[in-house]
Amino acid sequence: MGVILGIIGFFKAGGVFMFPIMLILALGTAIIIERYKFLKKAWTDGNVLWNKIESNIKANRLDDAIKECSLSEAALPMVLSAGLEKAKTGKLTRGSREDMENHLEEAMLNVMPQLEQRTHYLPTLANVSTLLGLLGTIIGLIQSFQSIAVADPSQKAFLLAQGVSVAMNTTAFGLIVAIPIMLCYAYIQSRTIKIVDTLDAYSIKLINILTTSE
Repeated sequence: MGVILGIIGFFKAGGVFMFPIMLILALGTAIIIERYKFLKKAWTDGNVLWNKIESNIKANRLDDAIKECSLSEAALPMVLSAGLEKAKTGKLTRGSREDMENHLEEAMLNVMPQLEQRTHYLPTLANVSTLLGLLGTIIGLIQSFQSIAVADPSQKAFLLAQGVSVAMNTTAFGLIVAIPIMLCYAYIQSRTIKIVDTLDAYSIKLINILTTSE
């Protein structure tokens, strides 16, 4: 109970700038949760999927490979399925490699915006949170100096110390919000890059196995 009251007191002491920082915390948290769930759904183990479809592709059982890819809604099966659908339209040779590369690149371009959606808002929210905290501190210090200008000389030191302490609450809260958002942004970025790298690697594998098979 004492901790809760302390948090409430800390929030109230920070003044009006605590509310927009709290809003940023809510928005950032919502984006982080949504992106985490989406990327978890979009990820699949490339080695496991490839082991399941490689033999079908080599045996020219493309329908079976497509069916295996359709069992997952992850990004990699979607891209590979698009390439396999293209392969069904005719016999692929080395000369058609560029055509297949273009088709898979187009499939990746359809997937990648979904992987990167809303992620770029996180560093912006973190920066705004920090700046709002600093602005709140500056406004608080200005008000503090104005109040001690007309205060009794014996009370000036106390009022100044109290005013500075309160003004620092907004900077502290801004950083408390910004730091976790930036850490989560780094994690989400690493997950996104990992998925994109997997798409690149297995797209090349698919192109190689399709355009060199007889």
